[in-house]
Amino acid sequence: MPHRWVSACIAGLVMFATPLAAQTTLPPISLGGGLRTSFAHDSPEDGDDTDTFALDSARIYISGPVTDKIKFMFNTEYDGGSNKIGVLDAVARFEMSPKFNVWMGRFLPPSDRANLYGPYYAHHWGVYTDGIQNGHPFVFQGRDNGVMYWGDFSKVKVSGGVFDGKSATGDPELLTAARVQVDFWDKESGYYLNGTYYGAKNLLGIGAAIQAQDGDTATTVDFLLEKKLSGGGVITVESEYANYDQLGGYDGRYGSSEGAYVLGAFLFPKQVGMGKFEVLGKYAAATFREGGALEDYDQDTTEFNFNYVIKEFNARLMFFVINTDFSAVKTSGTRVGVGLQIQM
Repeated sequence: MPHRWVSACIAGLVMFATPLAAQTTLPPISLGGGLRTSFAHDSPEDGDDTDTFALDSARIYISGPVTDKIKFMFNTEYDGGSNKIGVLDAVARFEMSPKFNVWMGRFLPPSDRANLYGPYYAHHWGVYTDGIQNGHPFVFQGRDNGVMYWGDFSKVKVSGGVFDGKSATGDPELLTAARVQVDFWDKESGYYLNGTYYGAKNLLGIGAAIQAQDGDTATTVDFLLEKKLSGGGVITVESEYANYDQLGGYDGRYGSSEGAYVLGAFLFPKQVGMGKFEVLGKYAAATFREGGALEDYDQDTTEFNFNYVIKEFNARLMFFVINTDFSAVKTSGTRVGVGLQIQM
């Protein structure tokens, strides 16, 4: 069935693309870059403290039109952990209308909001450290190779596709993914999302996603509320529940894991120098089960951020404290540091 679906999509794209050859005036190619760097002091319960300066991530963004309906996106990522540069996104984008878009190549499959905003558009610094956010299988940085349809229908957004399972999990069966999101207040346009809009939108959005392969599943439900107050301040509440049943998860030795988190933030209205101050707190609880002979364990993660937001996602300084507590198996500890993010 998935193979017939892919063939139908390709045939449809050929039909839609044919009359577009006459397009002559196109927007220019867009070129950008991003950087995340930090200093952190780690204090494990067992072991010595360490101090680290890290280049956590660096990216180059390239995108542009082929015609007014066909576009291309190519992004790279420097991984500070491996000291290597990889292909982040390489996507042929057939965008016929808000309701009909087909992407082919490497990109983020339908999944939770946290995967669709990534570290650069997350609200907090310590993204993907809680055992919950975006535990989906991937080839590189949450991405997989495949084909997907997505569409915006007023305040409802839907997406679904098929992806290469073997490169992500080792299983040759295709991996399927789907997501639906409902926006009750302002609308979020486009496929990729944000963890905050710093008051540019009043949001109440709920999304649900599922990925499946050979009977194994990863399911998530996420929630984002953001409201600009009359005095100019902005409150944000974000939450998610995730269940990884033999597919994905943060610890590959365990077949099942699940958990939830809640995040709250307040952006102060007063401008101080170049930017505004923000306070943020997050609590997450995850469980890891079915490890065979291995002992089951729980993970509790508490994060506090004190941020200086200069130009939203393009320039922000983030002081963070992250405490991770494991009931068994792994070592608990606290990380304190400051992170800088720059984009253009």
